Amino acid sequence: MSLFDPWLVPWFHCLGAPVTRLEVVAVVLSLAMVAMNLRVNPWAWPLAIAASLLYGVLFEHYGLYGEASLQLVFVVASLWGWWQWLWGTDEQQQALRVRPLTRQGWAGGLLAWAVLWALTGWFLDRYTDSDVPYWDALPTAGSLVGQWWLARKWIDNWMVWLAVNLLSIGLFAYKQMWLTALLYAVFALLSVMGWLAWRRLHQQALSHQAAVV
Repeated sequence: MSLFDPWLVPWFHCLGAPVTRLEVVAVVLSLAMVAMNLRVNPWAWPLAIAASLLYGVLFEHYGLYGEASLQLVFVVASLWGWWQWLWGTDEQQQALRVRPLTRQGWAGGLLAWAVLWALTGWFLDRYTDSDVPYWDALPTAGSLVGQWWLARKWIDNWMVWLAVNLLSIGLFAYKQMWLTALLYAVFALLSVMGWLAWRRLHQQALSHQAAVV
């Protein structure tokens, strides 16, 4: 018997679909993580690790193998992101700051998303019994790009997360994971709020630099 089996037993029903204790805890941790990200607080990363581990178990339970595997990648990426926020430097070897991405950065990120989508979709289609391999792979690949940009404090990460969250709402609704679908709808709203908040932080930094000069 798995350690998580008791946590995967239906606790209550939402729109006719079962909701487990594990999903509720993962939702709470995820919301706390995004709240910390909005404030550029490094404690977002340990919360991300905990939420990713729980969602890895949950997604595997529902047959979303791409999303489940992604959570393990997220754990590693979150450790890296945590290190970046504490001790990372930017292109000028200064402490990381919130800043916009260049056009070249956008092009590289979108290309990486497309390649990762194709490779992940092919793998899920060929080696798993997923009934939505390429749909599962699309937000999975985008999440990797979003995580990379978030760790480097690029403002544009929030736009990637907005797209990922909107795609994920449909995916989780299809799987009748209604609480998680609702969570990702909240995430979509928070993505817009995060983009606005980080843009404001960047503008304040620029104003401060101008005042100093």
